[in-house]
Amino acid sequence: MAQIEVKNVYKIFGSNPQKILPMVQNGATKEEVLEKTGHTIGLDNVSISVEEGETFVCMGLSGSGKSTLIRHINRLIDPTSGEVSVDGTNVMKLDKKNLIEFRRHKMSMVFQRFGLFPHKTVIQNIGYGLEIQGKDPAEINKTSMEKIEAVGLNGFENQYPNQLSGGMQQRVGLARALATNTNIMLMDEAFSALDPLIRSDMQKQLLSLQSELKKTILFITHDLDESLKLGDHIGILNAGKLVQVGTPIDIIMNPADDYVAAFVKDVNRGKVIKAKVIMVPTNKFSGPKNTNMIKVNEDSFLDEFLPKICLKPAIVEVVDKNGNVKGYITDKELSKALTKANFNQFVKSKK
Repeated sequence: MAQIEVKNVYKIFGSNPQKILPMVQNGATKEEVLEKTGHTIGLDNVSISVEEGETFVCMGLSGSGKSTLIRHINRLIDPTSGEVSVDGTNVMKLDKKNLIEFRRHKMSMVFQRFGLFPHKTVIQNIGYGLEIQGKDPAEINKTSMEKIEAVGLNGFENQYPNQLSGGMQQRVGLARALATNTNIMLMDEAFSALDPLIRSDMQKQLLSLQSELKKTILFITHDLDESLKLGDHIGILNAGKLVQVGTPIDIIMNPADDYVAAFVKDVNRGKVIKAKVIMVPTNKFSGPKNTNMIKVNEDSFLDEFLPKICLKPAIVEVVDKNGNVKGYITDKELSKALTKANFNQFVKSKK
């Protein structure tokens, strides 16, 4: 079931957006509108549907409209035209009081620049949202400590933000978002300010938390690798238009236009394809099981375990998080998955 629905949203920045709207609806480009009217198109007839419990990634270059889109979800800005619904509620129709309650209890946000209070300790920053919700101090402290442990910050609860590294500060921001226990998390370029290694660690942390919590996450990024790693579905924006929506494999193998094709042309398939996508289910596997085997989780990406196979050829045994065997991968499946000429046919055969 869709938890977030964005329908035919236009956002035009300028002194008289309603006057310019028909021009945009009739097909004028972002450049034409800016040149002729001085107005800027933020979003041009964008519609997305985010299912409950999924991570939906919106990506695009600077100025594509991705941050403008996320700010419509919690109504930090209003559309020029269109509708935004969350759990069936039209966000545009909420009055000031109900909008405040909606923001406090329905969703949380993780910012690119951390957004921490410099005068508050880690535990005070994490508990701030609960304080705003009116929770009692004992509950705030208990929940805050649980989230500190969840993001690996034990022992740092009484430190101040300026005593922490960038990665640790972003962990505080993530813990604060988790503490309010909202079903929806909005993450606007949340890891973009981090160094590559710290960024990779934060991505892994988010994937690990999401596998347990199943939040509905709308994640904004300009980084393709990050999109492919985190997203159940990806929406690609260009000059305010949504040019393609699909799974990571859809985006890689069937780019909708030259803009998307340019993004994905050099991508490493091993970073996109998960073991469960290419495995042969146990009831269909007829190969030998008494040879060398390595065990991998069904959600592992190929590039995570390919080096092990290269060093010591083996059959891959694919298991779920409880250790149950779900299927097997041999050289045959790996070859089809990593060879561009065969991959489209291979994906069709798995559907």
